[in-house]
Formats: sequence, structure tokens, C-alpha cells
Amino acid sequence: MTKTQADYGRTMLIAIALMLSPATAAANSKSMTPIPMGTIALMKAKGTAPTSPILIRAYKQEAELEVWKQAKNGRFVLLKTFPICRWSGQLGPKTTLGDRQTPEGFYAVGPAQMNPNSSFHLSFDIGYPNTYDRAHGGSGSYLMVHGSCSSAGCFAMTDKGIAEIYALVREAFSGGQQAFQFQSYPFRMTADNMAKHRLNPNIGFWRQLKEGSDRFEATGEEPVAGVSAGRYVFQPAQDPQKEAMVKARQIEEEARVAALVAQGRPAVRVTYADGGQHSSFRNLSRRKSATLGQVSRPDTLALAGQEIILTSSGAPAVKACTPASSLCPAQQSGETKPAAGSAEAKTAASTPSAKVRRTSQAKPTTPPPDTSAAATERPLHEKLLGLFRSEPRQEPASGRKI
Repeated sequence: MTKTQADYGRTMLIAIALMLSPATAAANSKSMTPIPMGTIALMKAKGTAPTSPILIRAYKQEAELEVWKQAKNGRFVLLKTFPICRWSGQLGPKTTLGDRQTPEGFYAVGPAQMNPNSSFHLSFDIGYPNTYDRAHGGSGSYLMVHGSCSSAGCFAMTDKGIAEIYALVREAFSGGQQAFQFQSYPFRMTADNMAKHRLNPNIGFWRQLKEGSDRFEATGEEPVAGVSAGRYVFQPAQDPQKEAMVKARQIEEEARVAALVAQGRPAVRVTYADGGQHSSFRNLSRRKSATLGQVSRPDTLALAGQEIILTSSGAPAVKACTPASSLCPAQQSGETKPAAGSAEAKTAASTPSAKVRRTSQAKPTTPPPDTSAAATERPLHEKLLGLFRSEPRQEPASGRKI
């Protein structure tokens, strides 16, 4: 056993010994789950430690949550990537209480936001609404990262996953970190994704998120996010050399996006029946699983998310066609269309159709309403598809809403 492992083991024994009563011990046993020894060894290999500062990044479309730790040289290094068991809504920010949207943006999580008594095993509140959300009239609260694979606006992990993440956060706080940054994105902020989503009504907001993402990628340091005139703004790096690295990356990424568009990269709109799930859980969620427990709205996960190919004007790229037609490109290429007589097919019959490709999530439906100044009409895929169902919010055992 290494000195780091021994020290960590002693810390855990002291914490357990200080618990006030058997009842308290039972109530807090989940929250005091130790970090796995394999993860401790991984930290050592990456030049970091359990008590070093932490940073978390989440990606909705890929359904992945990354835990980063600050190394001895001051840069954050990627420690582990956890699959997200469930998120809800569509790509795009949360704007309204009950819209089922999982938030997007830059949030701060402090010790008071940790909930060891959650009915969803363990949880922490990501801090929605933040200053940006409030500036845009965002409503809703208690948006969490938690266990139980059930989401109504949250990032739901497996119980095992949230137990390890909770332990990593707990130890960072014990090392003196006052709050950690939680970065939430619609997808990985690559040039390819920005080119594909260039016609989305949220693209202006996503470009702001990409600026923060690029700063982190370029410097390895937590971006200092603020809000001015209703937009995210980021504090320049104090080191001129690092700020030059940020500017160089931004220029490079903008050039990549422009090149992809010039090469004919099609614009797309991705729609979901109600959020998604990491592909590693797909077979498990189709049947009752002791690993996942009760998966919320499993019917919406039956099919992957749908990429609707758009023209430069934002209209669907091809005319309507029937499955029996030899002119139907979706059928020729093995792509999917709504079954005859289905609600999706009836909707498509009364609206322009689109070329549809399967990706990694669920059936198409309406996104949440866009309240930005750029939204002058209903989003295209809201015209194409029907409204998704609502689901009542649930509360943890402590009485705090999840």
C-alpha cells in the first residue's frame, strides 16, 4: 500500500469514527463511500490526489460526464469519464419550470449543494438558475446530478456512478476547495458539431459555451465565467502567453468550422422524444435491471435521436416520400421513417418531411420553447413533430426537490 493510499484510508476511518450515532452512521454510509483504490492509483499516475481541486464537464448528446482533477502543475487533467444513465428534454438550455430540459451553461457547486439523503441514492445541485439563466428569465430549481437513472431535468447516473463521483467531490471539498465548476454542454464542442448545428436557434448561445470550452482546452485552467448584457463573458488569462494560446485556438476552431461548411458539411437538427442515455445502458434499460433500477420513460429510448438534414434556409433537405417509394432516400440507405399510421407519420403528412438519420438517442418530438431574442417563430422540428409528455417532479427523502 502506498503512502497516499494509507493516508486516505486513515482519513476515512477517522471520518467514520466521528459519526454521532448508529442512526447517523446508517443515514450517511452512502455519502462516506470511499473512492475506489483503482481511482486513487489513477490519480497518482496523473499527478493529482484525492484532495486536489475538481472540475466536472457533462455532454448531453454523448451522454457522458467527465471528472477532471487539478494536477501538481496547476493544470486540470481528465481523471475518468462516466456514462450518463439518463437525461431529459432536448439539446438546448433550460428556460422554464417543467420543460424537462437538462440545463446547459457554467455552474458553481459548493458543499451546501451536496445531498447525502437524496431518495435518488446521492445527489448534488448543479446551481440552476445561475446569473445567465436569471438574466433570461429562467425558472426552475433543484436540478441535480444523482443516481437512480430517472430524470426530469437532471443528469441521472447509476447508483454506483454517483457514489464514486460524490466521493471525489467530497474529498476535494475536504482539501479546501470552496466550490467546483460544473460545465454543461449540449454536445462536445468540436468544430464538426458546431458546423452541423449552425442553423439551430440556440447556435448563438452555444458559441458562447464554446468560448469557455476552448479556454479550458487551451489552458487547462478553470475558465472564469461572468455575464454581461445577457451573454457569457470570460475573464482573460492573467498570463499573456496563455491568453495568446486561447486566441490561437479560437482562430483555429473558427477556421475549421468555416472549412467544413465550405466542404459541404450538412446542417442538421437533432430531435429527441425525451432526452437520452449512454449506449452502454441500451440493452439493460430494455428490461428490468437491478443495475439501473427504475429507468424513467424507457419508451422514449426505443429509437436513437433523429438527425434531420437541413438546407441552407433551414428547411428539410428532401421532399416527403413513402417507405414503398423508390425515391425514398431514407429507405434506400437503411435509414428510418415513422411507421405508417403512427403519430409521427400523421405529423409528417401535414408538414414538410426531412431526410432522417439515426444517431444515439430517441424518437423525434418537440424541443422546449426557445425564449431567446433570435427565436421569431416556432423551431423547425416543433413544426414537424408533436409535443412530448410531461412528468411530475420528484423529491428526495430529505424533502429537497430533485
